[in-house]
Parts: sequence; C-alpha cells; structure tokens
Amino acid sequence: MRFGKLIWLVSIGFMSTCCHAADGNSDESALGDFFERKIRPIFAKHCYECHSVDTAEDNGHLALDGRTSLLAGGSRGPIVIPGKPEESLLMTAIGYGDPKLQMPPEGKLSATEIEFLTQWIQKGAFVPEYAPTTQKKGKEIDWNEARAFWSFQPLQSHRPPALAPNAPAQQPIDAFIQHELVQHGLSPSSSADRRTLLRRLSFDLLGLPPNVDDVAEFVNDSRPDAYERAVDRLLASPHFGERWARYWLDLARYTDITPSWLKNADQAWLYRDWVIRALNEDLPYDLFVKRQLAADLLEQKSPEDYAALGLIGLSPTYWKELRLAPGVIEVIVADEWDERIDAVSRTFLGLTVACARCHDHKFDPITTRDYYGMAGIFASTQLSDRPLLPSPLAEQIAEARQRVDQLEESLKAMNDKECDEAKKLKTDIDTIRGTTPMFGTPMAHVVEEASIFVLPDGPEMTKLDIRKNQPRDLPVFRRGNPGNPGEIVSRRFIEVLSPSTPQPFVSGSGRREFAEALFNESRGLTARVITNRLWTHHFGRGLVRTPSDFGIQGERPSHPDLLEWLAESLSDNTDPNSPRAWTMKRLHRQMVTSSTYRQSSETTLGVDGSSAGSQSLQLDPENQWLARMNRRRLDVEPWRDTMLAAAGQLNSTMGGPAAELDLPTNLRRTLYGRVGRDEQNDMLRLYDFPPPTSHSPSRDATTTPLQQLFILNSEFVESQSAAFAAAVQQQKPDASTDEKISRCYQLLFQREPSPQERQLSQRFLTGGTGSVDETRWAIYIQSLYGLNELLFVD
Repeated sequence: MRFGKLIWLVSIGFMSTCCHAADGNSDESALGDFFERKIRPIFAKHCYECHSVDTAEDNGHLALDGRTSLLAGGSRGPIVIPGKPEESLLMTAIGYGDPKLQMPPEGKLSATEIEFLTQWIQKGAFVPEYAPTTQKKGKEIDWNEARAFWSFQPLQSHRPPALAPNAPAQQPIDAFIQHELVQHGLSPSSSADRRTLLRRLSFDLLGLPPNVDDVAEFVNDSRPDAYERAVDRLLASPHFGERWARYWLDLARYTDITPSWLKNADQAWLYRDWVIRALNEDLPYDLFVKRQLAADLLEQKSPEDYAALGLIGLSPTYWKELRLAPGVIEVIVADEWDERIDAVSRTFLGLTVACARCHDHKFDPITTRDYYGMAGIFASTQLSDRPLLPSPLAEQIAEARQRVDQLEESLKAMNDKECDEAKKLKTDIDTIRGTTPMFGTPMAHVVEEASIFVLPDGPEMTKLDIRKNQPRDLPVFRRGNPGNPGEIVSRRFIEVLSPSTPQPFVSGSGRREFAEALFNESRGLTARVITNRLWTHHFGRGLVRTPSDFGIQGERPSHPDLLEWLAESLSDNTDPNSPRAWTMKRLHRQMVTSSTYRQSSETTLGVDGSSAGSQSLQLDPENQWLARMNRRRLDVEPWRDTMLAAAGQLNSTMGGPAAELDLPTNLRRTLYGRVGRDEQNDMLRLYDFPPPTSHSPSRDATTTPLQQLFILNSEFVESQSAAFAAAVQQQKPDASTDEKISRCYQLLFQREPSPQERQLSQRFLTGGTGSVDETRWAIYIQSLYGLNELLFVD
C-alpha cells in the first residue's frame, strides 16, 4: 500500500498549478552576516595584530583584514579552499596538527571558534565586499555625510504621483506602484477572482483557510465595499494576533525550552500570549516596543505588561563554569550582551550593531563606542522572574520562591535525606509555600535593573556578583577582549542616529531612554524597518529586500517614495482627526485593500494570447515592480493548521502553555507547539522553521524530497487524513462518491474539482474496478494534503 500511495502522490502532483524557486539573493546576505558576526571577530581578536595590512610584510605577507588579501593568502599560498576545510591551510594551523605551524601562537582557539571557521569554509568561505564609502575622512567619520545616507535621514513627505483618470488605482499605494510600472513599460495585472482573494486575505491575516460558507457569501456579495468589509472582519478576528505574533516571535528568537543546564523557560508562553493580545488590541507600535524593552520602568503599565519583557528575558544564556578563570567567564558574559545587542538593533533599527564589537563597523558608520554605549545598557540589566501581579505582592512571591529554590538546593546537596536537618528544610519549604499568598502563580521571564560583575573568588575560582539598581558603564574592549579594556563609554544611543553628539543615559540601565530614542532620534529608521517587514509578509518581497539590514551593505528600496509615504503615514499623528500614530492595523489595511495587493498572480497567456502577468514575467521575472501578485509558499504553521481545520480537528483554544507537536492529542494551532533552542520538531525543521538561537529576519522557503516523504510517512498527516475521511463519510453517508470528492475540494481549496481532477480521483478511489474501495479515502486525502495548491497561496 505504501508503494500505491507513492504512485498516487506522484501522479496527482502533476495536477498542481504552482511552482516555486528559492530566492538566492538571501543566501549572500546570510553568508555575509555569518562572516561579520562569527568570523571577523575571531580574526580581530586573535589574528589582526600580526596579520593586517600594516603588519603582513613581517608575518608571511598574510593580511586577513581585507577581502582580496584574505582570499589570496600569504607566502605559503591560499589559506582556505572554499568548501574543503580539511584541505585548508587555515584549519591545519588552528588545529595544531603541524608542530611547525600552530596559530595563534599564544594558545589554541576554543572548540566553538574552530567550529565557526569550519562552517565558514564549508559554506564557501564567503567574504563580503566592502562597499565604497566616503563617510570617513582619514580615520574619523564625517558625521554629516554619514547622516546623509538614505535610511538615516528624517522621513520625507511625498505626495502620491498623479495618474490618468482611467488608471485602476484604489489608493495612494497604487499610484506609487503604477507610476513605476509606466516607467518600466509594464501594465498591472487584472484583479484576482474573489475566491482567490479571500483565500489570500485569510492566510495573510489569520494564517487559516477561509470557511466554505464565507467564500460563498463573499463571492455573491454585490455591495461595492464587500472586499473592505471582509478585510475589516478578518482584522477584528482574534486569530489575527496569532498569525502576526508568530512573525514577531521569529525576530524575538522565542523559545519554550532551553537546555536543562540553563535557566528554565517553562513560562515563556506568557510573553507569547502578551504579543498576541497586543496585536489584537492594535497596541500602537511605539508602546508595543517600549513595553518590551522597559515595561518595568514605565509609569503607565499594568501587571500583565511585565510579560512583554520576555523579549530580553528569554535571551539565550550560556553555561558559565565558575571553576574557570574570571577572564573566560567575562568573555561568556560579554557574548550574552552581544547577542542582545544584535537582536535588539536588527529587530528595531535594521542595523548590525554587533559587528562593531571588536572594531568600528566595516561598512556602516557605527563605532565601537556606539557598541559599548549600548552594551552598558544590557550589562546593567539582568534576567529575572516575576509573577504578573501588582506590587508588593509580586515581590513577596518572588522572594519566597527564591528562598525555596535556595532551600531545595541545600536539600539536594545532602547525602542523608532523612536526617533532622533535612527534615527541617522540608518543613521550612512547606511553610513558605503554604503561607505565601498565590505562591504557585506563573512567573514571567522578565528583566530587572541590576549589573553583573565577574570577580575572582579564590584560586582558579570565579564569582558572579549581581548588584541590583547599580548601573554600570563599560570600557571599550580592545579587539573584543574584556581582558584588554580601553576608555569607558557612557550608556547612550548610536551616534549616527542622533542629531548631534549623543547624550549619556542617566536613568537606571538606560533601557527606557533607549526605547524613547527609537521613536525620537531614529523615528524615520524605526518606521521604515517595521513598515518594510509588514510589506514583505503581505507581498512576498520587501521594498527593501534585506529586512534587518538598512545599512550600507543592505539593498536600496525598490520604491523609495512609497516606503517613505507608508512610514510617514504609520508614524504621523499631526492630523487631529486621524487615528493615533503607529497603529499597525491601519497599515495592514492600507496594504491589503490596494489594487496592487488584489492583482492576480497568473503568468500564463489568456485565450486571446495576451496577459499582463505573462508580460511582466518576461520583462520583470523577479516581479520587482509588482505588475502581478507574488505566488507564495505557506509557512509550516498555516499549512499544518489547514490540515487540522479541513479535518474538523482544529482546537481553536487561545493562549496557555505550549505542548509537543508530536503528541496525537495536540490539535491546537502550530503557534502553541513547543519550540526549543537545542532541538527542533521534525515537521518544523523540514519546513523551514527558523531555529530560535538568534534573530531571524525572514524564512527562506525550500523545496526538498524530504518534505514529500514527510507527507507520505508522517503519523500526523496520516491521522489527519483518516480523520478527514471519516468526517466526509459521516457528514453525508448517502452522498455519492462525486459529492464526497467535491466536499474534499471545498474544504481544502474552497472550489469544485475540475473534470480532470474528478476523473483522476474516481480512478484512484475505485482502483479501476468500478466500485469504490473505502480504505482508499484516507490515502486519497493524504495525497491532496501534498498538493502544491495547499502548499502555496495565489
């Protein structure tokens, strides 16, 4: 039967009407980011002192601080062979395999550093080109010129272009788009049919397929504002927050599980649920951000808002073996700050500030002083836990739980669990639990105002000293080494985004001042970045195709005036009659009600031999100018949720703790499946779910044989296929086979099957015998689950 399923899956696959090509442009960006984040810091820390342009002549003519010189190698020849680390001279040197060639001479690199270098060479040893820039005069940055870069500029007001009276523009977005189409000799495609539009909207806004009855009602709705009504209904659905929360959680590297030796993340769902609620309530973006960075420091907040601090409270933390030397632990602590700088700067500013840890940023006007000004904020902020209750009850519970944790550690260390002292500890624990009101309240993973200091505490021992409400400024760590401190830098904002010399942050850690600066000093950049993220998810391609890099190395906007207009519209509150500034649902509505969004994705020729989509495919194959809508691959979450919904199995309960996706009883939305940093669920991993180890700006859809094998062999897909088959049979037991086939297509695709599809379906279900084999229904539906029409959205 397995072989029969495979034959059917292959044969019915020919009926698919969608195709997918992976976007290769994101690969180079990702490789460049890997080099800047992982490889260049290693070279800066261990190699540049001897192997830079200034010192190479005396050290084998090997310079690692330039692209050309690095790839050329030195007097021994090239040091890397792309794709072949085992044959690369660099790996021989750092592996200490040759007694005559051991680098760096002061000691072998850590296992993690060697692994990063191995991965770099395996991936092709990519080194990004330096973009030509005139932002430096000598060794100093020309700040006036640096601030003139397009993304650092204040927002500019742009009027939509004027168009001919018969142009199909619905709103200003279309005026900008159609102006560019005319310039490039293109015409917009006609509108997609209503069924396609409602499917597109439903998956975009809710991550779920539309109800069959909703499609029928919309198709037959003759009111002129029927489409806008459908948009407003979907934006008001509580499922909207679930769909868009998942996009945000990718940026925030959300996890439900951390390795067992790390701080437990079992209450991470409180942050996830806060994000869902905030998006459903249309919390303005400025408040959405400020609460995630500094809810504990804001005057206007509720106890529930502390959960927003999970953005930082769920940051990756690294094992600190306190028997190691303080210098080693200092590097680990600095790595944690670095990760938070990277996540925050890329998420909100679209800038890779973390690349300035060891040296001034190689591309952007971001200095090491900027980096350590920001690092001081996170050095003055420590991860903590807090119940979502008012003070002082919250503090009382937190203190009681901390005391219980200490007593349980003491109890665990005792050899004799029945001695008098152990019995007393158990009694004390029970007393604290019983006398503390609401002791068992879930504890959100938050942050608090506290600094960490790494201190020596005896021979070869280290102590971590947490000092509450004592902020600290950090020195510049020369070449990223905490053991080589330079000048101290005040906690502050990034200089190129400040109108003049940035002023020191003086209020606690500076988190609140940093959050305010995002919407004052860098209002334009902050607005452009989030506007571009929303556009990317709706249209399948960003106006800026590097959503987390708006710097020199990032791509320039394809429609700069449109991006400015949208960002200004989002952030503007000068009109007293307009809604409050930064409301994201308003921006969503602007995008999806445009005629640009409503275009067909069709690229085939019509019966008359003409097609705007076909023309644009020839003249603009990447669809940069949006003469048609992009056909897009579903993320794994809506794909799995669609299978559950079609089978009538979807549990739409919102919020609460996560559960393993592999559990047969877990029929909730995929958003509520447990996500871990060290291991991933097979289904998520196969379908391009990003590992929550770091900020993920986008998902790169892949098409692999393993995905089809998963559909063929997955217990989940098989169980949902069986449930779907049983539901179709039970709903109308006396229905004909043809009616049941129609029902399957209606539930999955909200349409009737074509004559060819009916014929092929009948042939499989009967096995050529003329009578239906009832055991084949589940296999038939399993095959439908694997169709491109379910995997892609038109």
